Amino acid sequence: MHINDFDYELPKELIAQRPMEERDQCRLMVLDRQNKTIEHKHFYDVLDYLQPGDCLVMNDSKVIPARIFGVKEGTGAKVEFLLIKRLEGDIWESMVRPGKRLKVGDSVSFTEDGSFRAVIRDYGEDGTRHVEFFYDGIFLERLEEIGHMPLPPYIERSSDKDDNDMYQTVYADHEGSVAAPTAGLHFTEELLEKVREKGVKTAKVTLHVGIGTFRPVKVENIEDHHMHFEEYEVSEEAAKTVNETIEAGGRIISVGTTSSRTLESAAVFDEEKGRYYLKAGSSSTGIFIYPGYKFKLVDSLITNFHLPKSTLLMLISALYDREEILKAYNVAVEEKYRFFSYGDAMLIK
Repeated sequence: MHINDFDYELPKELIAQRPMEERDQCRLMVLDRQNKTIEHKHFYDVLDYLQPGDCLVMNDSKVIPARIFGVKEGTGAKVEFLLIKRLEGDIWESMVRPGKRLKVGDSVSFTEDGSFRAVIRDYGEDGTRHVEFFYDGIFLERLEEIGHMPLPPYIERSSDKDDNDMYQTVYADHEGSVAAPTAGLHFTEELLEKVREKGVKTAKVTLHVGIGTFRPVKVENIEDHHMHFEEYEVSEEAAKTVNETIEAGGRIISVGTTSSRTLESAAVFDEEKGRYYLKAGSSSTGIFIYPGYKFKLVDSLITNFHLPKSTLLMLISALYDREEILKAYNVAVEEKYRFFSYGDAMLIK
């Protein structure tokens, strides 16, 4: 399939620059795959589409304040780091700007007293650097003090205090992501409580969202695209909840593409029962889901509106139908839905 098969026109003013004041007040487009219909609702209406016995699967990865600003020691040149993932110990893979200024052996200080600094140890892929940090105290606590939320590049402003809360799901628990699993941003504690009161089960998996989120597909033939690997974990409790739902004939409703990729990566086929189940454990995945893929576990999906030509748009096109998805996106543009991370939501049922 050609990359242009997943393109659409999006007016820039529809790219949400800030979150809604109330998480669950955003709009919700409901796509009915069986009847090929579109409904326009609010996110809190998602409760009407959940049934007792369903299982809502959420990614509880927590975004770290991965964007840090410092000065190159010796020259005073201002530099910016975006931490991507921990490689080992205190060595992280990082995007750096401006890249030309930072070579192996260069040092950067992020505090005036030098109590949080870094040394460039090696070159990584696609212009990244392998960076070793030196600091007083506990790394993530220091990062909380000096770091900023790594808002996506299409949000054309600096992060502020509101983002520390709103660019994080209410159930975020395990630190490690450099981008939020944004479909989950719309849930409030109160809405989740109503979900459980209705008899809907919830299960949490963890997939740390990596730099692949920011990287476009650069090949014309999408089958030639290679995903970056991301770490995930499925607990015994989550696997048990999901598998009990499958056994009882309930639906597995994934909150976001990251939860979907985790579920599909950790699915194993039971020859005896002739169906897929969720396997507990930790691993990494580079799974690339695009039309033609047959989902093993995911029955329905709650998601945001995604970038043109993105792997996320390809994933939801695999769950439904590429032409129907693009029709829905054109309707969303006409109806002035808000797009991307802080934007409105979609339920594919």
